Amino acid sequence: MDLNSFLFGDSMEIPNYGKIEAKTVIFDLNGTLGVEGKVSKEVKEFLKKLSEKYTIIVLSADTFGTLKEEFEGLNVKIERVKDGNDKMRKAQKYSPYIGVGNGNNDIGMLENAELGICVIGEEGTSVEALLNSDIVVKDVRDAISLLLNEKRLIATLRG
Repeated sequence: MDLNSFLFGDSMEIPNYGKIEAKTVIFDLNGTLGVEGKVSKEVKEFLKKLSEKYTIIVLSADTFGTLKEEFEGLNVKIERVKDGNDKMRKAQKYSPYIGVGNGNNDIGMLENAELGICVIGEEGTSVEALLNSDIVVKDVRDAISLLLNEKRLIATLRG
């Protein structure tokens, strides 16, 4: 198999794990992409690169009222959610998807994702979000790096 078609084709086959077909990545905002509603310039640059490869959706309750302004000018679709159940329902519209989150309101989104990535950032993570994920990373930049360099995903997930 040609490595480029393996990495950039319509799907990715991970040995002894399975196929990942998602072309959409759904992120949580608070605790995942940002802290207290603010997203760093570096993370925004990572999102720009990722948006060249995936459709990016941010689902957030917008606790700090920054959702719209933080993603202005980026190729990112934003949607407000009421709670975890609403987030899960909205995420399912984009199936198959990759979910990236950290909190209790991300559990359903992570559990139903083709690939769930839990971020243990400055705000920590809930145990249930962690248990409903396929991969755990220490920073959202690590999660995005996995998606930009899929060989890293293969190294982490292959059986």
